[in-house]
Amino acid sequence: MQLFFAFLKIGAFTFGGGYAMIPLIQREAGENRHWISEEELLEIVAIAESTPGPIAINAATFIGKKTAGVWGAVCATLGVVLPSFVIIAALSAVLRSFRSVRAVAYAFFGIRAGVLALIARALVTLVKKCPRRAFSYAVMAAAFASAAFFRVSAIWVVLCGAALGIAAALLGKEAEEA
Repeated sequence: MQLFFAFLKIGAFTFGGGYAMIPLIQREAGENRHWISEEELLEIVAIAESTPGPIAINAATFIGKKTAGVWGAVCATLGVVLPSFVIIAALSAVLRSFRSVRAVAYAFFGIRAGVLALIARALVTLVKKCPRRAFSYAVMAAAFASAAFFRVSAIWVVLCGAALGIAAALLGKEAEEA
């Protein structure tokens, strides 16, 4: 039940999707409840980004499973999804009639700006915790350039990043053994 309410709180007070939820997940599941460590959060984010589906749902599922098994995964996933579902259902019923209202347009502009700040904070947090090796920064820069400037599909960026990471780990083990 704690998992459900923790992720209900995360889902209810975060706008902008999974990346915007990472700081709240870190605080609630890591710092406040000690369900995961900072290293585990990095691993969960990496896995959640690599698997199909929204990052927040994947992260909630992984944390719930780790903490309380299958039922924990179900409770955490339902908790993080329920607020968005209820809000979207309610808003969709009335949004069309208010779309032309200037205050509503400005509110959405402000929400987008706030979401951008939350995503930037999550990025800074993840970069600070990233291994400080030239290889990590080179892969990060290549992935960003590929996605941002060359419009390479996110699937290829993730697959290539995973392949490079595996290759580096294997080459690193061979170098250690030699």
